[in-house]
Amino acid sequence: MTDADRGGGAEHERLRQADSREVPWRHWGPYLSERAWGSVREDYSADGDAWANFPFEHARSRTYRWNEDGLAGFCDSEQTWCFALAMWNGTDPILKERLFGLTNGQGNHGEDVKERYWFADSTPSHAWMSWRYHYPQRTFPYDQLVNENARRGRHEPEYEIDDTGVFDDDRYFDVAIDYAKAAADDLCIRIGVRNAGPDVATIELLPTLWFRNTWAWGLPTAPPEPQIQCDGARLIGVHQKMGAVVLDGNSSADFVESLACDNETNSALLYGTPGRSQHPKDGIGDHVVRGAATVSPQGQGTKAALRYRLELSPGETRTLKLRLRTTTSDADFGADFDAVMVNRSREADEFFAGLQPKNCSDAGARVLRQAIAGLMWSKQFYHYDVARWFSGDPAGPPPPANRDEIRNGGWRHLNNHDVVLMPDTWEYPWYASWDLAFHCVVCAHVDPGFAKRQLLLLLREWFMHPNGQLPAYEWNFSDVNPPVHAWAVLRVFEIAGDNDFDFLERAFHKLLLNFTWWVNRVDRDGNNLFQGGFLGLDNIGPFDRSKLSPQAGTLEQSDGTAWMAMYCLDLLDIALTLAAQDSTYEDVATKFFEHFAHIATAAMDQGLWDDEDGFFYDQLRLPDGEPMPVKVRSLVGLIALCAVSHVSDTQLEKLPGFAARLGWFLTNRPELTSSVVEAQDGDTMFTMLAPDQLRRLLGRMLDETEFLSPHGVRSVSAFHRDHPFVFTLQGEEYRVDYEPDESSTGLFGGNSNWRGPVWLPINTLLVEALQRFDRHLGASFVVELPTGSSRLATLGEVAAELSRRLVTLLVPDQSGQLAASGRRSWPDGLLWFHEYFHGDSGEGLGASHQTGWTALLAHLILTGG
Repeated sequence: MTDADRGGGAEHERLRQADSREVPWRHWGPYLSERAWGSVREDYSADGDAWANFPFEHARSRTYRWNEDGLAGFCDSEQTWCFALAMWNGTDPILKERLFGLTNGQGNHGEDVKERYWFADSTPSHAWMSWRYHYPQRTFPYDQLVNENARRGRHEPEYEIDDTGVFDDDRYFDVAIDYAKAAADDLCIRIGVRNAGPDVATIELLPTLWFRNTWAWGLPTAPPEPQIQCDGARLIGVHQKMGAVVLDGNSSADFVESLACDNETNSALLYGTPGRSQHPKDGIGDHVVRGAATVSPQGQGTKAALRYRLELSPGETRTLKLRLRTTTSDADFGADFDAVMVNRSREADEFFAGLQPKNCSDAGARVLRQAIAGLMWSKQFYHYDVARWFSGDPAGPPPPANRDEIRNGGWRHLNNHDVVLMPDTWEYPWYASWDLAFHCVVCAHVDPGFAKRQLLLLLREWFMHPNGQLPAYEWNFSDVNPPVHAWAVLRVFEIAGDNDFDFLERAFHKLLLNFTWWVNRVDRDGNNLFQGGFLGLDNIGPFDRSKLSPQAGTLEQSDGTAWMAMYCLDLLDIALTLAAQDSTYEDVATKFFEHFAHIATAAMDQGLWDDEDGFFYDQLRLPDGEPMPVKVRSLVGLIALCAVSHVSDTQLEKLPGFAARLGWFLTNRPELTSSVVEAQDGDTMFTMLAPDQLRRLLGRMLDETEFLSPHGVRSVSAFHRDHPFVFTLQGEEYRVDYEPDESSTGLFGGNSNWRGPVWLPINTLLVEALQRFDRHLGASFVVELPTGSSRLATLGEVAAELSRRLVTLLVPDQSGQLAASGRRSWPDGLLWFHEYFHGDSGEGLGASHQTGWTALLAHLILTGG
């Protein structure tokens, strides 16, 4: 759907105003993370154990250096101020100010959030947003969750909050927060609380406003300390840079008091030393929970809250109204407030109705809307100045001397102070380069302007390394993610449909630097077979592919090589698109075609393709030069399908320079083109696979006893369920089994499993590749679907069936069951978008709110995949 197709509407007008900088609708948004503790940025340890250096227990009492966190939070795009909801059920030992979860070392399958919450709705401008949370009326089972997960081993399931019994008899508060913008800097907030339990229950709600601490670090450019003043049911914040920010609450019988403290560390509690404030960060919590005299008697500080106490009968719902603005005029909570709420909700309905494809079911529409909502809620303020992090702050202790040896020593140039789409706002509250590419493709369907800026942002000089490498993720910026950025740039350009050649050209020039880095740094032997290492697939191999010792040999990666072939074709497509406007791009288009031909030929001729098995495998080249295939049937061997493109005769007529060079190459270098170019209906197709090889590889992929599951393509073939791959290297045994659910290996901390589950990013690329093959091979090319069924299907029909299976993860079956929900129960049609899904049953696994690339379900629905 292009911008022209999207038509008008209030939300589209807001996006137009934001893009043209007429009205800053995106300036305020859900940019407050759900977890800032346990992050790399806050880690000032000597051993690099970020989780232990800033644990959950410190979060309520210790000031964050780089960013803040909270529940259902809002802030400005520079996180000058923050707003979030805190609450207390009368029994918990601490105020509920942030989501609880296990660290990597505490979980039996890695880190994991242990809460019930949902991103219910959001428009791209954040003029309308909704969030839901279930808060237990019993004491929150912090210790029980930690202790039971510690007891369980890797072969046992994770112990979730539902397993504790804390929600039995529906003894919880159903908390719903709706945000509606009356203007770019006027936010109406409605908080509804329903007592879902059988008895009268009391809850305290504390809408909280605070300033991010930018003043306590001794920096010469730091602004003066701001201040928030309590004034009845009003909090008035004043900041030198931005002026006033005011939170008004409706004064009702439920209102108790306004409270203030300082966003400063409780040094006396944590370290036994005097701190900067007599009423530090945890003062409001200690006052509410223990009645302590820990808040400012003057009602002023840098953190403040409005305190409400609600007593609710069984099934009763109560509502609070608040307004956050940059003006001190009286807040309207009457007809104006209600009209804003009604209008923004209606406009959101109109926006998504216009987005929804024809013949989309109600269930599909729900998946589409909540996928977009979760993606919009995943926008986060991300601040990380690596040089400052290495050197420390003037007012703080010096970091350990070996800090640059722990991680990211070569990234001192990186200085991020931006709003970025995150993979998951609790488990992965940081950007990852290849995740972000997929996020942007989905985002382009609803907010192409933001998607373009995100892709360009990662290519900017304060992100990209001077050598051309893109930062992988904060735990190790030097890890190598698959080079899918060019694919994303091209898809966003196509989805936007606005012929934004300036965006395409700007991205292309920076991508050339990244491509050169890949060629020079990842093809170590210069033989067009690429190593890469990590490549985002974590534990898919028998060993950590990033840490293979030189004494063991060189791992020539099937996926790394195929990714580079795909990268060549994506850059070729961009160059040809630009060449239609500027003929100088024909020369560079020729370069990428020829480079692709060399890579595709090397993959076939140098041992990555196994003709006996009809599959691609990694190859370990031993120190003596002897090749050893690593015969694991996994996604590693399917990536070659994604390296496919074409050029039409019409295009070639308009690009005589490229056409001439292509013709010369085909005539004079036939040894490089036998499996590279196919002609069909006037089009020239570039692919790593000859038709027979394509048919054999698809025979594996579409075999339900191997890759094809009821809900998508598995990451490892189910063949390895009964036939594990085992081999010995340097006296140590390595193996890969088919593991359809959580991983039993500790590789990458055990928090990721590519050894069987279904993942959306690669599945989406496979759907798209099948569609491209179908356009050029046509109806005459058919395969069995599934393999062995005797049912023949075109590759377009295969793509549609694969897409259908993926969408069924979150669409109820005939009995009303959701595959992804597994043994959990989700209310009112609310959905969780997991990181990956069980390779047999489709149950959601891993991070429960990774609406980043799992939002690709929306892309499949919108593109008719």
